[in-house]
Order: sequence, then C-alpha cells, then structure tokens
Amino acid sequence: MTQLGNLKTYILTNTDVTEEQYKELEHLTYSLQVKKGSVLLEQEQVCHRSFFVCKGLLRSYTVDEMGKEHIIQFASENWWIADRSSFYFDEPSQLFIDAIEDTEVVYIEKAFLSKLEELSKNYSRFNTLALQKNIRQMQKRINYLLSATAEEKYLDFIESHRLLTLRLPLHMIASYLGITPESLSRVRKQLALKNFKS
Repeated sequence: MTQLGNLKTYILTNTDVTEEQYKELEHLTYSLQVKKGSVLLEQEQVCHRSFFVCKGLLRSYTVDEMGKEHIIQFASENWWIADRSSFYFDEPSQLFIDAIEDTEVVYIEKAFLSKLEELSKNYSRFNTLALQKNIRQMQKRINYLLSATAEEKYLDFIESHRLLTLRLPLHMIASYLGITPESLSRVRKQLALKNFKS
C-alpha cells in the first residue's frame, strides 16, 4: 500500500466519507520520504502541516536553555504528529519534529481538514473523541511526570508503548519519562534482577 493509500484507509475507516467523496480530498494530501535525523519542524516556525506516519518513527521535543531535549511525543505507524497550537492558531511552534528512523509520511494542511469536515457528517464527533482521548492521555502523563517513581514511569511506558521500546535508544525513553539515562539504567537493572529472582 502506498503512503497516500494508508491515509485513505485511515479516513475511510474512521469517518463516513465514501470512496467517491475521498477523491475530493486526494489533491490535498502529500507524501514525503524522510531520512533519519531530518527535521520536519523547527522551533519558532509556524506549523502548517500535520504529519501522518505510514512507516517509521517521528518525535516532537523541546530544547531548554541548557540545550537539554525534552521529548513530548513519539509517533509511529498510523499516528499523527504536529504542534497543534501552532497548527490551529498560527503561532510560532514551541516544538521541533524530526525523524528517529527513515520514515514515510503523508502530510495535510488546514484545507484538507476543512474539506473533510464539509464531506463527513461524523468527522466532528470523531475529532472531538480523539481530542478527549488525547487530553486524557496528557493528564495521565503529567500526573506520572510529577508524582510517579522512575520505575513506575518505565513500567507504564512499557505497557503503553511495548513495541516502541525495541525501536528507541534508551536516552530518548529517559527524556520522554523525565528521568536521566542513568536512572533508567538503574531501573532496568533492578527489574531484570527482580525477574531473575522470581
């Protein structure tokens, strides 16, 4: 399946748009091959594109005054990624987005969403439910970042992102969890020891 085909399947599955109606959206979708390490969005740029990952892995992150990265999101196959505040409100982005692996994406702009809303009766409901789910996940993540132990954070990450643990370097997982790579290494050793004893 082509990249554009992946997005088409996603839209037809999650909305009431028909095959015939989707033809009106095709000219508003753009495929892109992204090399590992390539930057799709720079901090301070306005984010005009929302990226749908067909194959590969992207991340969004911020960089603090000390040059330390803080990863906000990982996006693997069939996930969207963008700076939503920048995308919807035309504000300078607070995020960088780059490729962790060679990645195939389809990107859309606001015109696609406007047309989709025009064609689909249930898109607004689907979008609202997706937003509510995102808010729920973000609240859970903030709570974990503020109150959970390093071990609890890592165990939750494994449960939520099991397949990603095999694709991500440890320092990126640590950054996402808000702990140091050294702390993550200690947690992994302690868990391995517990499993060995059991």
